Amino acid sequence: MSGSEEAQASKTNTDPKDESLKFALALSLLRSKLHQNQPPPPSNLSDSDALRWKRKAKERKQEILRLREDLKEAEDASQCDLFPKSASCKCYFFDNLGKLSPKRLEVEDGSDRRFNDVLRRRFFRQVRSKERRRRTNGSIQRRQLSDLNSDDETEQLRASVDFLVELCDTVSNVEESSFTNWAHQAVDFILASLKNLLPTGKNMELIEGIVSSLIMRLVRRMCSPLKLDESLDTDSDAQFYVQHLIRKLGSEAYIGQRTILSVSQRISVLAESLLFLDPFDEAFPNMHECMFTLIQLIEFLISDYLLMWSRDEGFEQMLFEEWVASVLHARKALELLESRNGLYVLYIDRVTGELSKQVSQSSSLQKLKPEILDKLFQ
Repeated sequence: MSGSEEAQASKTNTDPKDESLKFALALSLLRSKLHQNQPPPPSNLSDSDALRWKRKAKERKQEILRLREDLKEAEDASQCDLFPKSASCKCYFFDNLGKLSPKRLEVEDGSDRRFNDVLRRRFFRQVRSKERRRRTNGSIQRRQLSDLNSDDETEQLRASVDFLVELCDTVSNVEESSFTNWAHQAVDFILASLKNLLPTGKNMELIEGIVSSLIMRLVRRMCSPLKLDESLDTDSDAQFYVQHLIRKLGSEAYIGQRTILSVSQRISVLAESLLFLDPFDEAFPNMHECMFTLIQLIEFLISDYLLMWSRDEGFEQMLFEEWVASVLHARKALELLESRNGLYVLYIDRVTGELSKQVSQSSSLQKLKPEILDKLFQ
């Protein structure tokens, strides 16, 4: 067989395979071109809808992660609790209720630290539980405390303030252990948050708003009139307990000084109202009781803490001068009521006497304007 015949035979033997391969390649290329030229499926979602759903999916994912963190923290905390769930506060937080203290009051008790940590964890969980219920009820749109970590103390302060005020507004019996336990933990938590926040100098406007709201709401609760289903003794107890909470919070000068300013201004307004009020008016007994409670609160704060405040590096001298002038103005307003009730003047004189005594013992407190000093010591 010649060479040309062999080449022709070889070509004939390989043709079927080559043809199959070429056919497969051509089919693959055809399908690829058809797929590329095929228009995309019509979309019913606009770009804004797609972004919205993506955002919702992201929020849902974050919510799931937060719930997992809450569950993990609750499990860890329950394992760390070394005391039974019935454990209650064994401190002397409500000692000297409605009485002058011979020594400066201490907010923190020197009892077992581990026990206090247990109570603090339970308080923290209780606050978060209330915040979660608020969010569920749609009553607030703010972030819940479970969204936060220890870096966001401002929001923790706000949540603790809301918790304490709500506790005072809703409690039916202030002598119940649950009230005393939660109230003590709330006060300690608020004071601890302020000690961490104030030195940083950040968000001061927000912090002042939170503190001012706390003072206003607690003072309003302290002076609230009797409810129809409450007895006189029950309401008086509640007033003294709320007064004691404000007194304890006042250990922090940032709260205490603003409390005296607010309360002294309220006394002046109340004195003017009493001046033109009929003594037989139904509102008179409550206003009369409120007046003594307010004056007593100022006396407690001055006698318990003023010297301690003056030794603080961050002592606000201008605010001190402002509330001293306000207290003196309140005394002048009460002098107009002397013909009706001389006890008001006697009581406020005792307060200003204690104030002048404290000022004379501290050189830093004597940096008042000469006219204010003259009025104080005259």
